[in-house]
Amino acid sequence: MIPRRHHFKPAPQPTVQVLQPPDEDAPSLTITMLGAGQEVGRSCCVIEHRGKKIVCDAGLHPAQPGIGALPFIDELDWSTVDAMLITHFHVDHAAALPYIMEKTNFKDGNGKVYMTHATKAIYGLTMMDTVRLNDQNPDTSGRLYDEADVQSSWQSTIAVDYHQDIVIAGGLRFTPYHAGHVLGASMFLIEIAGLKILYTGDYSREEDRHLVMAEIPPVKPDVMICESTFGVHTLPDRKEKEEQFTTLVANIVRRGGRCLMPIPSFGNGQELALLLDEYWNDHPELQNIPVYFASSLFQRGMRVYKTYVHTMNANIRSRFARRDNPFDFRFVKWLKDPQKLRENKGPCVIMSSPQFMSFGLSRDLLEEWAPDSKNGVIVTGYSIEGTMARTLLSEPDHIESLKGGNVPRRLTVKEISFGAHVDYAQNSKFIQEIGAQHVVLVHGEASQMGRLRAALRDTYAAKGQEINIHTPKNCEPLTLTFRQERMVKAIGSLAATRPEHGTSVKGLLVSKDFSYTLLSPADLHDFTGLSTSTIIQKQGVAISVDWAVVRWYLEGMYGEVEEGVEEEGKAAFIIMNGVQVVQISPTAVELRWKSSSSNDMIADSALALLLGIDGSPATAKLTASPNKHACNHSNSHSHTDLYPHTYPGDKSAKDVASNPEFERLRMFLEAHFGHVEGPNLRPPLPPGADGDGNDDKDKDGDDWLTMDVKLDNQTARIDLISMRVESESAELQKRVETVLEMALTTVKSLSQTFLGGGLDVDMVKVEPNESDS
Repeated sequence: MIPRRHHFKPAPQPTVQVLQPPDEDAPSLTITMLGAGQEVGRSCCVIEHRGKKIVCDAGLHPAQPGIGALPFIDELDWSTVDAMLITHFHVDHAAALPYIMEKTNFKDGNGKVYMTHATKAIYGLTMMDTVRLNDQNPDTSGRLYDEADVQSSWQSTIAVDYHQDIVIAGGLRFTPYHAGHVLGASMFLIEIAGLKILYTGDYSREEDRHLVMAEIPPVKPDVMICESTFGVHTLPDRKEKEEQFTTLVANIVRRGGRCLMPIPSFGNGQELALLLDEYWNDHPELQNIPVYFASSLFQRGMRVYKTYVHTMNANIRSRFARRDNPFDFRFVKWLKDPQKLRENKGPCVIMSSPQFMSFGLSRDLLEEWAPDSKNGVIVTGYSIEGTMARTLLSEPDHIESLKGGNVPRRLTVKEISFGAHVDYAQNSKFIQEIGAQHVVLVHGEASQMGRLRAALRDTYAAKGQEINIHTPKNCEPLTLTFRQERMVKAIGSLAATRPEHGTSVKGLLVSKDFSYTLLSPADLHDFTGLSTSTIIQKQGVAISVDWAVVRWYLEGMYGEVEEGVEEEGKAAFIIMNGVQVVQISPTAVELRWKSSSSNDMIADSALALLLGIDGSPATAKLTASPNKHACNHSNSHSHTDLYPHTYPGDKSAKDVASNPEFERLRMFLEAHFGHVEGPNLRPPLPPGADGDGNDDKDKDGDDWLTMDVKLDNQTARIDLISMRVESESAELQKRVETVLEMALTTVKSLSQTFLGGGLDVDMVKVEPNESDS
């Protein structure tokens, strides 16, 4: 039974910052570090955007025992994770994966785990080795999982290739790219609803003896989550570093000492083996001194290295092509039995795991060899705070023995890092080449991370550029908000001809996985398999007034209604090109409309109006006055008594001049300018006469309808048909045009300013009768 883990964690903190005002079309991106936030070890990064949740890496902290080495996994509902991406097989990036997959509710969700093929091959070996080492520990609380858990998690992971575009679902996809560092290591370019995040994991921009360097993705990301292991440190040139290393090893063995190099079973161990094998080959005087790797896991892993030669650099691939296997070492041999070292007291070189010397063979050899000053330790990788490797770098006089007591330390200690991490110069250059808007620094000690952030800001400031750099702590969410443009792709018949700039394109907008497509309704089935439907709505209303009174109310609300006859010959009105009001009987009307947002709104207002007719005082007044419509229900009414509205298309010019809308326009202009004359009707030119442009007549003989605005002995004339303004005073003309524009907006009826979504029923328009003129 695995006990529930309890971590000390910082007090709850508010979200770090919102960098831009929120936008409902661009939900925020949240990054939460469950490990490796201002620390090195137990990498675990949670990325959330638009309801999608990605976890990058799940490692253990090498300096913490047992359950305390896990990330802060209690902070996350693992069943909601859509995908887990593992960058490489190192303990601090992958060793918590069996626990999360088998001991949490991750298996209750639909999330999958992805890693490259080489990473998956080595992951199974390293996790089994971790179980073996934990089983040797008498403290059972440190046993987080067993071999069955490792095997189950290994079988459930999905192996992917470099540059493979993996589409998960719902606008979520990712692509792995080479990261250098170790065999199979990858950085992931993640895309969620168009937002791109580059998660580097551990990476190297230096090509070594067998690995390619980290590559720059061809797509610029919006956010870069980047390691900061070495902070602002600058590492020596690789050739110089190799010379220092081989010289130091040779000096130790030449003085009769034993050289210990703690290494991980995979990674720089293979790199060092290639380097030592080449150096021993070039120095015959050293060839009688044995060079060992004391790890059965190292030996088993060599088969994986030989399998994935195609992912290595050109040097390795060309040697394999010549049938020269660089991993068939001549001088570096596997030490099957460590007891052999105790029998042979002569000088030797041994590479042994684990890297941090907290336990295992490397720790045993350290305690055994520490008292002899001829011996030496070379720390060849990054040392995490709290481990024996970090303690040794301070060159203490004594070291604590796992068997109890202290052991004097007289052997020499040197650090020459082959950890395949970027130093400041490489990291800074890579960040600038990536060009992300936001850079999030992780996997670094707080002090180193702070100095790196300051140095990067200074670098950008010197170029006159700005950069947003963040250093979140564990369990402290970082929230970033982006304004993203929506891109809509037109397809089908809409894309047959390229529209001119500024023209509107109409169609159905189809949204899927945060991508948008515009297409004609006729193409919907061909491209999506969907079809369209039209809903015709009908609503009956009982009335007790004359049909003419109904029209009076509708015109009072909407300004104009169109009179017609529906397909069964019943009288009907059309409101704002969206709703029919049909006279079903003298005591009932029916509203009919094609359902749409605009038509539904018009229908709601018309229904409310009709339901209130019977109780309105205006109805009592209208029906109490004698009028010629009281007993006439034919389709040829004269409506002059009930509604004074006239229509220019159906009336004479003299009648048009008395249109109430023109009267309201005149009142509006008088309120602004004082003296206004009109509407004035000008007669046509006599036959054969010529107009000079100043007459209020046109050459076709049509009447001109004008209105004159007079101000300070200046006159501006308004053509009430075209609504054009002419004046000898440019200033007065401009003022009248401005006020006229406001007036037209104010006096127009609803039917003139808004149209519904159209009708889906047949209407026969009724021409006005002679009596209506």
